[in-house]
Amino acid sequence: MLSPTSCERAFLGTVLHTPARGQLEILRDALIVVGGDGTIKAIHRREAAETQEQARRFAARDDLITFGSDQYLLPGLVDLHIHAPQWPQLGKALDLPLEQWLQTYTFPLESRYADAAYAQTVYESLVTGLLANGTTTAVYFGTLHLPATQILADICLRRSQRALIGRVAMDDPEQCPAYYRDASATVAEAETRAFISYVQSMPGNHAGLVKPVITPRFIPSCTDDLLTRLGALALETGCHVQTHCSESDWEHRFVLDRYGRTDTAALDGFGLLSRRTILAHGNFVGDDDIALIRARGAGIAHCPLSNVYFSDAVFPLRKILDQGVHVGLGTDIAGGASPSILDNARHAVIASRLLESGVDPSQSRDERRRPDSRIDAVTAFWLATAGGGLALDLPVGVFKEGFQFDAVLVDARARDGNLRLEPNDTPEEVLQKIIYQAGRANIREVWVANRRAHPHQS
Repeated sequence: MLSPTSCERAFLGTVLHTPARGQLEILRDALIVVGGDGTIKAIHRREAAETQEQARRFAARDDLITFGSDQYLLPGLVDLHIHAPQWPQLGKALDLPLEQWLQTYTFPLESRYADAAYAQTVYESLVTGLLANGTTTAVYFGTLHLPATQILADICLRRSQRALIGRVAMDDPEQCPAYYRDASATVAEAETRAFISYVQSMPGNHAGLVKPVITPRFIPSCTDDLLTRLGALALETGCHVQTHCSESDWEHRFVLDRYGRTDTAALDGFGLLSRRTILAHGNFVGDDDIALIRARGAGIAHCPLSNVYFSDAVFPLRKILDQGVHVGLGTDIAGGASPSILDNARHAVIASRLLESGVDPSQSRDERRRPDSRIDAVTAFWLATAGGGLALDLPVGVFKEGFQFDAVLVDARARDGNLRLEPNDTPEEVLQKIIYQAGRANIREVWVANRRAHPHQS
């Protein structure tokens, strides 16, 4: 059993990753050497002369981890959009449109996190569950409660999950109920600053495994004063920013009515659109928005399962990828009913196929189709790994020297798993089966920065 304390190690086995969109690489019997700080120091291919020599050296010091023939090492999965406090709501309360759902179900639930003990219990379960599903990098919305959001940061650091966490800011009395909103823009800014300071000074977080994120919930929840303050704070601190953008017809129209311009343009005007911004959803972004997002270097969290319930449209994923915008995947817990990024990779493929083929049988095939909209399993896997890392501008999502060793070991022989492989399966077929069949039971082990994060070592 590996110690939870990092040391230099080597991992020997079959590796699958996508170093670029559309490019699948399989390395059989590869040796990955990882430093004590979690950085990949070297990758030795099977045919390299030094591979066996290096493997013997690490084995002699009991620092070699070897995988079986039906086990595959994948980059850790990246989830760009999670509402941490909504974990108890996962799989239910999906019957209302977004604007009613927030008021009826979500704000009452999130208000409960004034109770720190409740937050501790829920967030322990959440982080455990996501790591078990292979999520090594998680981008979290917290609540407006500073102590509860600090608890989430503490848990992520202790459990070795790479996490970007935001204390949610929301102060507009027209959209936020009296029992759950910031008292003022001044208070929201001050508590956001306090959370940034807390995370950056956490003992044991010197490498920045946990990062603070400036988090205006979305424009409808925030006054102009608050948005202005948070934009200035983003420029001052260089922190990541996360918010929702053009998620549904309602949100998109709300911002147009308020400002006479789109969500994307409004966020940019407040200084909230940059290389470190993650925009959740983006279903209704237009061509000018796409160009602006690309110019700023921001990323989009595509949440295909959540979009089914709340967005009223299918995200034009391939079009936006083809125009050079950074995109990764998000579960959008609990708007999305699954905590698995692999599930959402499947749904990304399905949604793209539906967009391409059309869904209205009363129309002719040519009328209902949107050609060249589909993606394949290789692209979906890239979105779940390298695409997410690229959107965050973090060195994760691929196995590459200088990148972090965040990894998931998939076991095709897991007794309770759905994954079934054949001896003559090609690398592409292996990946397709992992995307379409593998579940939590097939995820045997998870590492983050060279620390085993699942199964949990107490």
